[in-house]
Amino acid sequence: MVFMDKEILEKYKKAGGIAKTVRDEGKAMVKPGVKIIDIAEKIESRTIELGGIPAWPVNISINDIAAHYSPSKDDETEIQEGDVVKLDVGVSIDGYVADTAVTVALSEEDKKLVEASEKALEEAIKLVKPGVDVKKISAKIGEVIESYGFKPITNLTGHGLEQYIIHSEPRISNYKDDYSYILEEGEVIAIEPFVTRGRNYIKEEDETRALIYSLVQEKPCRLREAKEIIKKMSDRQGLPFSDRWVDASGIKLRLALNELSRRECISSYKILRGDSKIAQSEHTILVLDKPVVITR
Repeated sequence: MVFMDKEILEKYKKAGGIAKTVRDEGKAMVKPGVKIIDIAEKIESRTIELGGIPAWPVNISINDIAAHYSPSKDDETEIQEGDVVKLDVGVSIDGYVADTAVTVALSEEDKKLVEASEKALEEAIKLVKPGVDVKKISAKIGEVIESYGFKPITNLTGHGLEQYIIHSEPRISNYKDDYSYILEEGEVIAIEPFVTRGRNYIKEEDETRALIYSLVQEKPCRLREAKEIIKKMSDRQGLPFSDRWVDASGIKLRLALNELSRRECISSYKILRGDSKIAQSEHTILVLDKPVVITR
């Protein structure tokens, strides 16, 4: 059994409450003509204002992009009529992270896609309790999605959460598979159904530069800007960051990130893309005798 003391429980609950608030405020901003960088910066600044820390740069993934798109400093992308917009938000309190996502469909034809992801999440959460095998949860997610006539993304999964670790065991697939893991009291999990009409898997975009990074180790660097990034991001203890959060810009920023990557100081998160519009819904759940959905 994984023990969760009262102090840790309260930190998770606080992170969850902030995440819910900023997610919903961000959702209200999703309208045609709005720049996604304005949404991201609003969510991140509100997170800090409410007493949390962004656990990663807000992901604002549109249409066939599934994840890992967060606007960089010079991003002029605006939301368009008919877009399917996913907001994936993380909030940290001392490394205890609440992870939540919502999708906004700006056309009637895509609202069923969103409904399928939300219903799959709702039904999955009903199964969460100590002693349950996650394969039962995964099967339910796939069953609900397919009942709508859509497909679950099979190579994106829900996951466990630990202090300063945003993806740990167990994995929670979005379809029936053979992976078995018995939930224990005190664990923390995020369930996130991804739904599409197209192919049931996503690919990394190799031809584009990453927009999200993590500091994985500190090494001596030549460039002043690279040293400053290490200094500024070291207290995040591996939680991801955006180029919007550093002082360098333009060619100096690119050179600094290239040096950090070459010296294996940072890892990067490639944009993940399908071949059709994708919806995502996500909540974080404390696996207790009476499970608590901290982001609801």
